[in-house]
Amino acid sequence: MSDRFAIWLKVRGLGLALAVVRDLRDVRPPATAEELEQFETDALAGFVLARASAGLADGTIRGDVGHLEQMRSWFGRPVR
Repeated sequence: MSDRFAIWLKVRGLGLALAVVRDLRDVRPPATAEELEQFETDALAGFVLARASAGLADGTIRGDVGHLEQMRSWFGRPVR
């Protein structure tokens, strides 16, 4: 058995398949300022909860959030 055939068998054995994926950007309208603000708030809350559940100290989390806020203000727009 050749090496090429052995590799093909390994890939086939993994159950890999092709999937059809479509782009949703042409279906949805652009996000409003309010939707971006809500997304940012949810993402930041999830970040804080994840850091807290990992056992990080409040001061460390506060510093991380401060860095994220500095980055957002540097860009001058919501971070997407």
